Amino acid sequence: MQATERRPAILLTGATGCIGGRLLAVLEARGHRLRCLTRRPAALDGRVGAHTRVVRGDCLDPGSLQGAFAGVVTAYYLVHSMGGAADFDAQDRAAARNFGEAARAAGVRRIVYVGGLGASAGLSRHLRSRRETGEILRESGVPVIEFRSAVVLGAGSLSFELIRALVERLPMMICPSWVRTPTQPIALADLVAYLAAALYLPHGASRVFEIGGADVVSYGEIMQEYARQRRLRRLLIPVPLLTPRLSSLWLDLTTPVYARVGRELIDGLRTATVVNDNAARSAFRVRPLGLRDAIARALEEEDAAFAAGPWSEAALRVGTVLRSGGARIRTRLVYSCAVDVPAAPAAAFAPIRRLGGDNGWYYGAWMWRLRGFADRLLGGVGMNRGRRDGEHLAAGDVVDCWRVEACEPNLRLRLAAEMKLPGRAWLQFDVTPRDGAGSTVRQTAVFDAAGLLGRCYWHMLYPIHVVLFRGLLRSIAKRAVGTPSVPESRAVP
Repeated sequence: MQATERRPAILLTGATGCIGGRLLAVLEARGHRLRCLTRRPAALDGRVGAHTRVVRGDCLDPGSLQGAFAGVVTAYYLVHSMGGAADFDAQDRAAARNFGEAARAAGVRRIVYVGGLGASAGLSRHLRSRRETGEILRESGVPVIEFRSAVVLGAGSLSFELIRALVERLPMMICPSWVRTPTQPIALADLVAYLAAALYLPHGASRVFEIGGADVVSYGEIMQEYARQRRLRRLLIPVPLLTPRLSSLWLDLTTPVYARVGRELIDGLRTATVVNDNAARSAFRVRPLGLRDAIARALEEEDAAFAAGPWSEAALRVGTVLRSGGARIRTRLVYSCAVDVPAAPAAAFAPIRRLGGDNGWYYGAWMWRLRGFADRLLGGVGMNRGRRDGEHLAAGDVVDCWRVEACEPNLRLRLAAEMKLPGRAWLQFDVTPRDGAGSTVRQTAVFDAAGLLGRCYWHMLYPIHVVLFRGLLRSIAKRAVGTPSVPESRAVP
């Protein structure tokens, strides 16, 4: 710990965002001493390591920056105001000026910043603001390493989420000429690798690096590749008269969550965003992925991160609560409910590990049989595969129409569906001890809907699933303690 404390500090802004959050994990893994500047320190609770300090500050408030830069050699500027206000460009100018002046006053030796690719002429308001922010940071007198990138392919990236929303929701897309604009998308992991590698560049004058992936493609090709990897069929119909402005109005109807930010992004799609200066390839050892591998990696990393996290907690923390149908976390739809059981975790978990096969599913047997029959008609495995052992489960075991993905005795069981579905489905049970005595059993159903059909499937069957899963949870609770009264299940959300 003493050796870590003696190392120069790195100031990181934007740690609650997509790029900053990934960079935070990489720098912590390498043992760097970090200081995260954020307006909402509580948002980083439980997300930072022992050697990372979180300080409250707002780049729009110069007074709040005093002291944040003490002992800092390198500062990462990864904030922008596009998602927060209509006058985002004015706010970006003020924030960059305040940040640069505070960094200069504290003796910071380098600022690292991510801007946008594109020729200077004809830039959109968003891209002009990105370019102007880099210029203001350089005017502070602190040397700036500016990376200019196009579309970032990674879960949480605004551009990627907009592409995902359009492809997932629209089987047929009327596409204007901008979908044929060339761009050079970069994987989120590669962008973060460039940012981390900037720490090791020799100190000196400001430099600008244009970075992109291995492939130059169109926005239409990005959408088609995403659809292919999600096993969706999408028809793109070119229409020469549909302008970015009209496209933004269409966006209001189809993807309202991203509409305001999406309008600014779409306005910039008229500009080709391709690397013209290959200085980054000689200055860094990063060898970026191509389009196919970048999207595949984004989806794989999202699966891994989702599987590793507490699903129901994730639904409450970052999900969008739906009026009907649980919560949504990107493409995943989540329903979770819990019940308190006056039994130790081992007793509460016992009926969970016995589910399926000859033991049955405890509740709604006719509904399970009907679902299995329908699955067989569709060419699926049905509900008659049983299980290897009536008492014990291990990862990889078959349980009727499910396969065990993870089994942690007395703690967690996760089942992955192998029936015919318009998407992927999981059913997870978590057992946690309660203060004093007893346990809480939580059941979470997750459906990764494939396109519009998958969403329709989830919402049509949602009322039936609620009845079935709540009944199953109550039956598990009764078996854990015999037949005494059991508290009513608590639905989340």
